[in-house]
Amino acid sequence: MSLVEQYETKIASGELTDDPAQRAALPLFDRVSQDMADATPKKKLFGFFGSDQVPVKGLYIWGGVGRGKSMLMDMFFDNASEKDKKRVHFHAFMQDVHEAMHEVRKSGVDDAIKPVAEEIAFSVRLLCFDEMQITDITDAMIVGRLFQNLFAAGVVVVATSNRPPDDLYKDGLNRNLFLPFIELLNTRMEVHELAAEMDYRQDRLAGSQVYFTPANAEARREISDIWQGLTGGEAEPLHLAVKGRDVMIPAFRNGAGRATFYDLCGVPLGPADYLAIAEAVRVLVVEDIPCLSRSNFNEAKRFVTLIDALYEAKVRLICSAADVPERLYLEGEGVFEFERTASRLREMQGAEWGVEPA
Repeated sequence: MSLVEQYETKIASGELTDDPAQRAALPLFDRVSQDMADATPKKKLFGFFGSDQVPVKGLYIWGGVGRGKSMLMDMFFDNASEKDKKRVHFHAFMQDVHEAMHEVRKSGVDDAIKPVAEEIAFSVRLLCFDEMQITDITDAMIVGRLFQNLFAAGVVVVATSNRPPDDLYKDGLNRNLFLPFIELLNTRMEVHELAAEMDYRQDRLAGSQVYFTPANAEARREISDIWQGLTGGEAEPLHLAVKGRDVMIPAFRNGAGRATFYDLCGVPLGPADYLAIAEAVRVLVVEDIPCLSRSNFNEAKRFVTLIDALYEAKVRLICSAADVPERLYLEGEGVFEFERTASRLREMQGAEWGVEPA
């Protein structure tokens, strides 16, 4: 079935609510599938080739969080008949690219981008990215040539993002060097805004408790139920490259991340790491927050920095903790500073927290 037909079936069964903006995007995905089927390429040493047809144009879907972009990508990817396909979070993809370039450089080549692009193109014809965003200058400086090589090899790219191509790496260092990549995306991909009126992720959380105390078995069950509703229960680790370090969120799916307090605050992470996490997720589950004091002062400082990053980025927080926010940090250095964190934890429990203005 086409995606339009699948969507109609899900509406009829009550699995989905009819949304005009989502419905308008479905034919665009179907167009990509049809164009790829019509091209019928054959594999060659470097990537794919077909006839003298115009290269298949990809698709770039952007819009606010919770509008259904990942859900539509799920349907498209699962329905795609192309066997040589891959779906990956953009951060994870770039992490793999940097690692591959590091290995290639060991052989003494001057240009590490081309052989890495060749390796990707040899195995993948359809490449689907969740949440394309670029905040790291090292990514910004290589994506142009990387994607130029991928497109030249016949790789078709479909991507979702929270922002249009023209706003990628906005205000970034040396952004003028990044502009050709934006032009490349606008040329080789159909850009479409998914302007759905409802934030479905917020709708799933509306009226739900998001701060659980104490952090016991009951809290874990409640949070697991919320996680199931947000992700369908499927998740995989998300690795973020931050200044040469690997920052991992143990479970990630559709913009939602899940970790324990010690995963994020029991390891030596800093402000840049927490900013990267806040940029990568729109909902974050943090479980088993303990009572804080001078005995775990370093962990407490990291937790304060994490909450500040999530607060500024308007990330929806779901957590379990040993006590209510005002009683998490009662003695030791930093008690006064934690008052602001407790206040933010309270504010972030509000039903309207993180909802984008109309």
